[in-house]
Amino acid sequence: MERNVGTIDRVIRLVVAILFIIANVASWVTGIAGLVLAILAGMLLSSVASGHCTLYVMLGIKKTT
Repeated sequence: MERNVGTIDRVIRLVVAILFIIANVASWVTGIAGLVLAILAGMLLSSVASGHCTLYVMLGIKKTT
């Protein structure tokens, strides 16, 4: 897979994923909303690790520098 996520975008995704995880661990968000945040955190961490975002491919966005 070709990388299509830039460095700044990856850092922002990492920070947001960490905030989502903290919200779940601290029980600020529970139930279905907590599950959704956990899934989104996993998706964000996956794109941070791989540097690839499938949504960007579908939308034709390429932010690598």
